[in-house]
Amino acid sequence: MSLLVKFRNTILFFLKILVIITVTTAFIGVWQNFYPAALFTGYGNYVVVLVYIAVFVVFGNIYDGFKVGIMRVHELSYSLSLSVGFSNLIIYLVLSLIARRFLNPLWLILLTVIQAFMIIILMYSLSRVYFALYKARRVLAIFEQGSRNDVIKKISLIKERFTLAKGITTDHPFDEIKAEIDRYETVLICDFDPALKDEVLKYCYAENKRIYLLPSSGDTILNGSYQVQVFDTPVLFLHNGGLSMEQRIIKRTFDIIVSGLGIIISSPFMLAIAIAIKLTSKGPIIFKQQRITRGNKVFNIYKFRSMKVAEDDEVKKTTVGDDRITAVGKIIRPLRLDELPQLFNILFGDMSVVGPRPEMVELVKDYTQQLPEFNLRHKVKAGLTGYAQIYGKYNTTPQNKLNMDIHYIEHYSFLEDIKLCAMTFKILFVRESTEGFSEADSKLKSDTKKD
Repeated sequence: MSLLVKFRNTILFFLKILVIITVTTAFIGVWQNFYPAALFTGYGNYVVVLVYIAVFVVFGNIYDGFKVGIMRVHELSYSLSLSVGFSNLIIYLVLSLIARRFLNPLWLILLTVIQAFMIIILMYSLSRVYFALYKARRVLAIFEQGSRNDVIKKISLIKERFTLAKGITTDHPFDEIKAEIDRYETVLICDFDPALKDEVLKYCYAENKRIYLLPSSGDTILNGSYQVQVFDTPVLFLHNGGLSMEQRIIKRTFDIIVSGLGIIISSPFMLAIAIAIKLTSKGPIIFKQQRITRGNKVFNIYKFRSMKVAEDDEVKKTTVGDDRITAVGKIIRPLRLDELPQLFNILFGDMSVVGPRPEMVELVKDYTQQLPEFNLRHKVKAGLTGYAQIYGKYNTTPQNKLNMDIHYIEHYSFLEDIKLCAMTFKILFVRESTEGFSEADSKLKSDTKKD
């Protein structure tokens, strides 16, 4: 192991410290020069600085803004810019409390813009330095002949981190597969025969290879287990009961509070959207559609109508550039404003703030025919936002949605719900998470070209 590899985490730590110092120094300069009324005469100023650093670090970690070398430059810049935006908003309230009056927010707004530019330059520079020190890893992909391997193509797009050097199919003799594994430092194990996957995994582990494993639904379920001892035998234990009664009470209380406040705060926007829909297109203001929630219960989900009224009852997935989307729909769909009426679904108890997104009844039937375990995601209530919505895309495959939803269910915590709510703000302006299906996506799912 080279010295650089050995001290990778140390280097990343110092890069993180550099970002924090840069952002905090800019804040201190604006605070001292333009908000003298909010300065202490003693050690109180140090407390304010520590509060600012703490808030920035919390948001930076929530939005994965410090993951230099893992996230792309534009993702890092966006995440940290969002983090300083929230940090400056919170510190503005703190400074106003210290001054005992609302201060002029102009300088903090300008500070946010300046910090965003600084972050962009810094992230670009730090990423260049990082990837100069740590070259892209050469990856061997192992997959089943004829299977859908979209993950291979996705990894190959991240050229800064990975060089997809070779692919080998599982119809080769195991000795040949081992010989190929020996030639590479990183191995991508796709989903194939469990027995062979187990052998490949153990061999890679024994040879100290970096492993990226594409999990099956069963793997994701096991990931939520923990080990118990039965005398001298380690046993994996899974509760498999969904949320506990205490968790359900806390989650329902949170849903009522958030949906109630959300309805009150967003009511002017909902009124404006309703009027705009009524004036610009024919049809109802509210679009209702049957979806499935916990326990396979069918309910009517509410949305602002963003598409033209269908001439038939055929269920069609939204596609990129779909001409059925109305003028108002082109505005409210990217910003998720068409989802606002679902606050009433949450208040009525059909949905939760956080959970697996509810699918159409017809699609659930189709998915369960191809993927019988798809119904496992209905162990909890459907959500307005969720793990798969944060980390996936609109056109994420059913298998990947299922794996992410199972991960959420098996690792549920109230703090995780809070984090996912905060993460929702991050994706509001990310176009790829709202786009529809395209011909390219279909090709990606069916393309089985050997790498």
